[in-house]
Amino acid sequence: MDRSRQDALYAEASSAYGAVIRRLARGYEADSDKQEDLLQEMHMELWLSLKSFDGRCSLQTWVYRIAHNVGASHVVRSRRLASRLVDLETLETGFSLVDAGAQVDRRFSLTILLNLIHQLKPLDRQVILLYLEGEAAGPIAEVTGLSAGNVATKIHRIKSVLKQKYLKGATDATI
Repeated sequence: MDRSRQDALYAEASSAYGAVIRRLARGYEADSDKQEDLLQEMHMELWLSLKSFDGRCSLQTWVYRIAHNVGASHVVRSRRLASRLVDLETLETGFSLVDAGAQVDRRFSLTILLNLIHQLKPLDRQVILLYLEGEAAGPIAEVTGLSAGNVATKIHRIKSVLKQKYLKGATDATI
């Protein structure tokens, strides 16, 4: 593929999916400064990868794959530095409780949810972030390499755990 075609594809992808990529970076990284670095890395890898884009999948699927692969690699690198990620079973039992009657505003609620999502394993995080972007099990399966049935099961289980922990008012960011 020539450079002008690569640039045109990147412009199209960036325009159509730039907000999604930003939200994915936010989903993979809690620290706002590191989010910006991750976002730049996602865009750079997307541009580089478009040189080999052959159209066997949709541009949207391609963008999601690249962004999630970069995000997952970022998590693995971060994990080596600080082992604060836990598996879903630990998440189910490991939070402290907060007063259930307390009222929280939307931003605080979103912070709690993102803290819970940040603590998931990379594959679980990838699945739930794609789900939150409005993707169905089929497209998520295409991006992750899982079966659609497995994706649907993971979504159901992750949603259940997140809901349970959110409703209990879990705010401890370090499980």
